[in-house]
Amino acid sequence: MKFRAKMIDVGCLNHFTRVINTISKLTKTCILRLTPANLYFVMSGKVASGGVSMWCELSQANFFDEYQLEGVSTEDNEICLEVTPENLSRALKTAQNAKAVKIKLTKKHCPCLTLAAELPTLSTVSRVVMHDIPVAIIPRRLWSDFKEPNMPDFDVSIYLPPLKIMKNVVDRMKNLSNFLVIEANLNGEMNLKIETDLVSVTTHFKDLGNPPWGDEGSQRQAQGRDPEAMAHTRIDIRKLQQFLMGQQVNPSKAMCNIVHKRIIHLILLHEDVSLQYFIPAVA
Repeated sequence: MKFRAKMIDVGCLNHFTRVINTISKLTKTCILRLTPANLYFVMSGKVASGGVSMWCELSQANFFDEYQLEGVSTEDNEICLEVTPENLSRALKTAQNAKAVKIKLTKKHCPCLTLAAELPTLSTVSRVVMHDIPVAIIPRRLWSDFKEPNMPDFDVSIYLPPLKIMKNVVDRMKNLSNFLVIEANLNGEMNLKIETDLVSVTTHFKDLGNPPWGDEGSQRQAQGRDPEAMAHTRIDIRKLQQFLMGQQVNPSKAMCNIVHKRIIHLILLHEDVSLQYFIPAVA
């Protein structure tokens, strides 16, 4: 197995850093799946048992100037690693003004992703900062646990309001309750609601629009649905807050799919990055 990549463009480096920072806010550990065309960051929580899950996909050609990969075999030309995103985030912070950043899979005292940042210098002597980030190799037999999640059979899909506004609302609601109900319909209306014995608060959003999924997902099922009818799911407000706090992707589109009383599926899309986040319902 071999992996090496190089970034020169400072815009790509900063964008990659923002993506890693976002992931580090969502999970302590995750799987980094390397393929010839893409990088995937995967957190495979079992939604059925109350865990969140995440799938983040990056096109390598939009970030790296050089990218070489030799997977476990010619048939399975991939590498799967367990990484701590916070360690990768810290290493990238030292590389913000670098002329070039190289990332390589190495074998030190344990398998590592070695990040080497070539920093600007006024002299002829080059300055290189190196970080060895420990990783664990995921054996081939476990790869099936880290495939792209299926699009849930949702009842309603809706565009999200501006994420900063949504974050401010959720931050205030968290002081009043541990649980939040998200509800939406096919008329572009979305409500965030909390209800306790002492207080009931609802924030209304209108004219958000509904994504045109075509034959994907269950908009086929939703086509016969009353546009005014609300689909709703009650979730742990901290899991939504964590998602909104960590967001640094600056998406061009942000969407929410609601599986009635079961799952909230959040999707952030940027030109070369997609991030999916699944929050299960609580009773």
